[in-house]
Amino acid sequence: MGSLPSTGGLQVLENGDAPVINRCELRVLFESQQRHLNDFFDKLDLDHAQAFAQALLDAPGAIFFSGVGKSGFVALKLSQTLASLGFTRSAYLPPVDALHGDIGALFPSDILVLISKSGSSDELLNLVPCARAKGARLISLTSVEGNPLASLCDMNVHLPLEREVCPFGLAPVTSSAIQMVFGDTVVAAIMRARKLTKESYARNHPAGKIGKSLIFKVKDLMKKQDELPLCKETDMIMGQLTELTSKGCGCLLVVNAESQLIGTFTDGDLRRTLKASGEKIFKLTVGEMCNRNPRTITPEAMAVEAMQKMESPPSAVQFLPVIDDQQVVLGIITLHGLVSAGL
Repeated sequence: MGSLPSTGGLQVLENGDAPVINRCELRVLFESQQRHLNDFFDKLDLDHAQAFAQALLDAPGAIFFSGVGKSGFVALKLSQTLASLGFTRSAYLPPVDALHGDIGALFPSDILVLISKSGSSDELLNLVPCARAKGARLISLTSVEGNPLASLCDMNVHLPLEREVCPFGLAPVTSSAIQMVFGDTVVAAIMRARKLTKESYARNHPAGKIGKSLIFKVKDLMKKQDELPLCKETDMIMGQLTELTSKGCGCLLVVNAESQLIGTFTDGDLRRTLKASGEKIFKLTVGEMCNRNPRTITPEAMAVEAMQKMESPPSAVQFLPVIDDQQVVLGIITLHGLVSAGL
């Protein structure tokens, strides 16, 4: 494979000047793209769109998407989005690979969605009879009227295309946007019809921020037992410095004999007390200087709720004591712990 000629990252014009994006021309292009997309929305046959969405919703088997070039990227994305919902099997079927064995994944109860602007891609046209022989239902999404692919499929949805915003009207910069918008909107309709819950959605996104914010509860991320910086209200402040600094929480949880929360004492409280009291700090107890009305949270609360509570007015805090309905301390959750967990 040959290497591309280097021009320092920019194409140099004949007069020696580097190319510059013209702001006015850029605005015109965005406005043109907006008009083309609005034309699509105005002319889309909603009955055909509904029939397509219903076909996917009622699919007895798997749903495969296929396409060539930019339409192939759209097909890949839509298959992955549909699969992520968790109530149907969906995958991308590369048309060339399908003709070299991958079509073995296709069964009579499956649907194959073929995406093509022109509807005349040889790769898809060659795939049709093979997929038909496997007994799959074929649906095409195309933009050119009277194309051969549409006539070969069980269903076709016409995606109206006024023109490409490309200066030559050739590069699929508008048609691919239309395909993506149409497909994603249909997926959203399926989510509504299936009454998909946040909890169900999160189960298929456990590693991302979406899943973590919907799956993790406070009890999953809190420190507990020996990790807790506990002290009694009668303990002397200076006698608790090791406990205050060694647990990595930046605070002390002040509890009574029944382990019920009385208040909190932070490293900030220590600095303020030292500044205000000077040497008298050696005679002060934690109970005399602690905050007796701290923000708290329960173990069953969502972890993202804990983060929101920490950041709420009048001032942000770095931790929340975790208590039960009897005020008994069960743990502590810290901002550092939440961030480390990816929230």
